[in-house]
Amino acid sequence: MSDDAPPPVHLDEVVEGLAENPALPPEFVRRLFAHRKGCRRVARRPDLTDGMIAEIIALDEHRLTHSLALNRRLPEAFRMTLAEHPDPVIRAAVVVGTDGGAPRELFERLHRDADPMVREYLAENKHVPADLRARLAADPEPKVRATLAQWWTQAPEPVRRLLLTDPEDTVRAGACATYYSQHPHPVPPADLLPALLADPVTRAGAVRHCTLDADTARRLADDPDQTVREELAGHPDLPPPLRDVLAEDSCPQVRLRVFARRDTPESARAAIHARLLAEVPPRDWLTDPQADLDDDALEHQIMSEMARLQLRTLRLPWVTADPLPHVDSPYACFRASAAMSEDLPAPVVARLLDDEESGVRTTMARHARDRIDAATAERIDRTHRPAKKTRWRPADDFPLPADVLRRLAGDPDPRMRELAPRDPDLPVELIRRLAADPDPTVRQAAATHTRLPVRELTQLLADPSERVATAAAGNSGLPPEHMHRLLTLAGL
Repeated sequence: MSDDAPPPVHLDEVVEGLAENPALPPEFVRRLFAHRKGCRRVARRPDLTDGMIAEIIALDEHRLTHSLALNRRLPEAFRMTLAEHPDPVIRAAVVVGTDGGAPRELFERLHRDADPMVREYLAENKHVPADLRARLAADPEPKVRATLAQWWTQAPEPVRRLLLTDPEDTVRAGACATYYSQHPHPVPPADLLPALLADPVTRAGAVRHCTLDADTARRLADDPDQTVREELAGHPDLPPPLRDVLAEDSCPQVRLRVFARRDTPESARAAIHARLLAEVPPRDWLTDPQADLDDDALEHQIMSEMARLQLRTLRLPWVTADPLPHVDSPYACFRASAAMSEDLPAPVVARLLDDEESGVRTTMARHARDRIDAATAERIDRTHRPAKKTRWRPADDFPLPADVLRRLAGDPDPRMRELAPRDPDLPVELIRRLAADPDPTVRQAAATHTRLPVRELTQLLADPSERVATAAAGNSGLPPEHMHRLLTLAGL
């Protein structure tokens, strides 16, 4: 970077990228401590020396200290120091940073913390010794107990009983829920089920565990809480007449559970599917000023949109266990569930790898890895259309060979060009071309390549895209003199 080179458009973000550069010299690491507009990433570096850590703690700049507390490579002596920090946010970050485990002494100190936020994070941490974690079931702060109930799903039975019978609604609701933060989900003691089923805040979570007699089933089918009806719709002992009633429920999630049942008649399944698709709101329903939806209509639109997504991602174990009758199902979720089987005949695998739905193709590929050649892997990645936003793509699981990656450097689709820099030996002329690509996602991928020439790398530091410039600053091939210039430009 010459003196007359344009300065980075996104200087603060470039400095943040530089903070993660593995080749950053120690003297430059220290210069970053003075950056007050960001640079939290420097405190998370795995190569910080004891002297650097002590310097960060002495500076006591909140964002920097907070990031240091989150550093999973932080020596335990410094964790103990930060566990005594006056700011509870820093102490809570220490708990998060112990995700890989820590000495009992540290957990005991944090367990005595006066701030409930610290103890709440402690309740989430699976590395806390069991006896210390169990004491949190009697914590004076209900939110701590509710967090423990949601996260410690395999707590000893005395602890679960304490949480299931807690006087606070939020704690009982967390202890007997339809969703938990950890697997496997707990099963409540049988003797508590009648009380849990009678309690409005635990009823939905108790339904799946209860013995379903006719009177109980009818009462639950009339419950005003749609989550209760949804759980009832999935109960294996649901009487067919009530199943048919719930197939017409006003809540799309309830109907979706009936759709997913093994015993649902095909005609009813088809009707539910058609109705779920018909209720999908228009693309602009949230932004259209003419929509003018009241609260009930807005809620129904949201629930319908959620049901559409749930329908696409639905996977049915009973279909996977007996896949062949469902490989030609009109429902993509059934075909994807069949594709999860490990014992499909080769012709069926081939058919599902060529399915019209991206989710089916991808699922089949992940369950037939030994049958995926380079051409199939490329095709599946090229046509990958996830049901929800995700950074994962099939090429992450099925790396493409170098000759394919080099060909993709000239592909018309930027999503495919973006893969080319995954070849560590990509020819320099192709890297140069990708670094000048009109698409920023392609330039960002090129900016990380170790063979990118210095001239092109320094040009990317001034890229109009923040992500491209940040990626370039993190490239270990950036010479120290250019690192120095960036720090000087930032006043460091």
